[in-house]
Amino acid sequence: MATMNFSIPDEIRDAFNREFSSQNKSAVIAGLMQQAIAGAEQQRRRQAAFERLTAARTERPALTDAATRAARELGRP
Repeated sequence: MATMNFSIPDEIRDAFNREFSSQNKSAVIAGLMQQAIAGAEQQRRRQAAFERLTAARTERPALTDAATRAARELGRP
């Protein structure tokens, strides 16, 4: 198992120690790091999907205003 060292403000350290005094602090930190990694990966996937969708917009044919209006009105009572 690896060891990591971080510098954090004293007030955050003190609050963390109070909040998690009865828990394995290394396990808490590892869980928080896993959540951060999963969140970053999810954000990266969302960004890639957005970029694919945005790039695909230029390949789709554009409708004229008249064609858009006709499509909206099609099937309306």
